Amino acid sequence: MPACRSLHVSALAVAIVSLLSFPAAAQQAESSDGIARLDAVKVTVERRSEDSKDVPVSASVLRPEYLDAIATSGSDVRVLAGKAPSLNVESSNGRVFPRFYIRGYGNTDFTTYASQPVSLVYDDVVQESALLKGFPLFDLAAVEVLRGPQGTLFGRNSPAGVVKFNSVAPSIGAQDGYASLSYGSYGTMTLESGLSLPMGDHWAARLSLLGQRRDDWVDNTYNGDALEGYTDTGARLQVLFQPGDDFSALFNVHARHLTGSPRLFRANIFQSGSNQLVDGFDADKVSIDGGGKQELQTYGGSAKLSWNLGDIALHSITGYEGISKYYSRGDIDGGYGAGAFVDPSQPYGPGFIPFSVETAGGIRGLDQFTQELRAESQYQGPLNWQAGLYFFHDDVEGESYDYDTLNGGVLTGFDLTRQKNTSWAAFGSLNYAATDRLTLRAGVRYTHDKKTFEIERWDRDTAAPIGGETSGSKVTGDASATFALTDDVNLYVRAARGFRGASFGPPSSGVPVTVAEPETVDSYELGIKADLFDRRARIGFDIYSTDIKNQQLTAVGGISNAVQLINASKSKAYGAEFDFEALVSENLRFTLNGSYNHTEIKDRDLATSTCSAWVCTVTDPVNADGYAELYGNPLPQAARWIANATLRYGIPVGDSGELFFYTDWSYRSEVNFFLYESREFVGQPLVEGGAKIGYTWDAGAYEASVFCRNCTNQIRATGAIDFNNLTGFINEPRIVGVQFRANF
Repeated sequence: MPACRSLHVSALAVAIVSLLSFPAAAQQAESSDGIARLDAVKVTVERRSEDSKDVPVSASVLRPEYLDAIATSGSDVRVLAGKAPSLNVESSNGRVFPRFYIRGYGNTDFTTYASQPVSLVYDDVVQESALLKGFPLFDLAAVEVLRGPQGTLFGRNSPAGVVKFNSVAPSIGAQDGYASLSYGSYGTMTLESGLSLPMGDHWAARLSLLGQRRDDWVDNTYNGDALEGYTDTGARLQVLFQPGDDFSALFNVHARHLTGSPRLFRANIFQSGSNQLVDGFDADKVSIDGGGKQELQTYGGSAKLSWNLGDIALHSITGYEGISKYYSRGDIDGGYGAGAFVDPSQPYGPGFIPFSVETAGGIRGLDQFTQELRAESQYQGPLNWQAGLYFFHDDVEGESYDYDTLNGGVLTGFDLTRQKNTSWAAFGSLNYAATDRLTLRAGVRYTHDKKTFEIERWDRDTAAPIGGETSGSKVTGDASATFALTDDVNLYVRAARGFRGASFGPPSSGVPVTVAEPETVDSYELGIKADLFDRRARIGFDIYSTDIKNQQLTAVGGISNAVQLINASKSKAYGAEFDFEALVSENLRFTLNGSYNHTEIKDRDLATSTCSAWVCTVTDPVNADGYAELYGNPLPQAARWIANATLRYGIPVGDSGELFFYTDWSYRSEVNFFLYESREFVGQPLVEGGAKIGYTWDAGAYEASVFCRNCTNQIRATGAIDFNNLTGFINEPRIVGVQFRANF
């Protein structure tokens, strides 16, 4: 962005900040005895707000203050990685196409039609496409992480769990708002605001805005260009109509526009025979000869209608999500030159480059429509129920491009494919208070899923592949029991089954259209949740075991750079998770959480191609066909250990001021990048920390602070490309800056 444009944007941001403000979210409950206690943590696992302690599901809630702190560096949804037990998020496409993993269970598929076992639900509407899952985090009341299969009441394809974003909603008569402006290293700027607008006795609205940008901070030493900058904007308008206690209608429209550089692939950044970065690695520099451009436009809307009929409440949720434009083009080999296999007489690098690869992916159009109808009882007695119907349909046209970098980037191959997916479900659940201390819950869901895949255009030298059709049905559900050992301590046990429909893999590098059969997940969980020390602390702890049948996996790369879907007949995962939070004093709050996840592929016949001998050192046994045998390997991107800690300490100043210190630190143990194991393609452990020192005044109406994210500037590879050379991509750099926030 030119300097003058940066000044104009900054000036506009400051002007908006001066007009808006927002009250800091309450972090502790007030009490009549003057003792500060923790406020209740609410979750919506059962599609209604409940105290997390009473819900028999392993769940974590990230609240506004935490989300505000981690967003100061212009971060996207990848910032949630490691911020809750068993949660990992990564992407080979930068700020778009995030891939979520819960308990080590996810999918590394980066193709247009990738299906993920972690469902993302934004304001009660499922975001099925990975391109929709990157919608930014702003003006949120909470982020819920619901671990384990959620196969009864939530959408579709949620066998690993659900990540649920809940926006701050309008309320009748409310007139509040906030604006936050941060500016830091590399010209990183974030402007976030939310404003509630009263509109009489029956109407209310809330407008939420986000603007993020960063300068191009990576120098391309090959041609002098600068890369890795972006401009990302989002907007959301919600309108509430509530004429009385018996009916409410909440309407939501939202949009996003992103432009900038794609994810930078960096050639030969790993030391041969090791996963260490090469000596002298410089995150501020690359040397590539391919083009770099990325643009995404998404939009959507929803209508949530609720009727209170006394003993029964009815709910209707209608959602639409669309993509009007997506194009991402990058230099896949991560270097320059024709390469040793093409013209060794010409220069190439950095390091050994076999050949040049430059590709792009696009979306010509995406339309997703969802409809849910749900009824729930509101009886005063011990038995209550929910039942409903769900419908999902999406239609996606995906584009794939190949370019000849050495001939001016001319187009050498193109294809246009199309996938249609229709799914419907019927579900129901029961909640029975058997005694004053024992509560039983059970649910069941029948899902039917159908997909078709077509080749609409094939401009390549090879013969056009053949599309296909697949469909399947499954009964899933869960059963649980919660027993109150005391008024403050609950013990629960849960068994759940999840389901993910069949998936298509687009053709690539001579590989035809592939199909992964439906997968089924059975999970068993035992946990305890407790309020401690007169509600000045709380803890949750669980152990679980998961069996995955016919797990859908993506075999990527290898010498042919093929991408294809496969099924593992069986995979296994087990582990433990805990959440701890304490209000040590009125001014000191501390949280600590963590997880242990063991994952293992249990299919003795499963094998895949690997990187070539000149690229990496494969440590798996190799069969007669030269394929790596995968039995016993961990799942890709499955961190065995994840931990996170936060601390906030405040010092009162005068009658209405406070000097505060806030810090958060996350740890993720090493992860395997691919299905096979090699010494190079194992991500090193990653520790990322953030800190914030600031001052609030006028009873929290204003806040000024300095901050850092990734304070130690620990740089690690978070993924790799294995077919060509030791190419990888890295985490975000250290960002240091200032923030101002106004609240009213």
